[in-house]
Amino acid sequence: MSAPFRTRENGIDLFVRLTPKSSADRLEGVEISADGRSYLKARVRAVPENGAANAALERLIGKALGVPASTVSVVGGGTSRLKTLRVAGDPAVLALRVETLSG
Repeated sequence: MSAPFRTRENGIDLFVRLTPKSSADRLEGVEISADGRSYLKARVRAVPENGAANAALERLIGKALGVPASTVSVVGGGTSRLKTLRVAGDPAVLALRVETLSG
């Protein structure tokens, strides 16, 4: 199984499948798509209007990885369920924390 992230010079790109309008904000492990790529599954209570779900996702990922939400940003898939988030920080530390989340 491939990891749901790619390391960068100054952080990681995290691949996420987001489900908005859920009953709770939570991460649900890793899912493999039909094309073989891995995504971290996430659910947020926010609705997908005016960027509310993306902002909730940034906060959720920041909290889960132990980094400020301001270091997390959606850089791809802003209006789709499959998103790429850029997380700034030490790539080795962030990779280890994602591996722990994806269990």
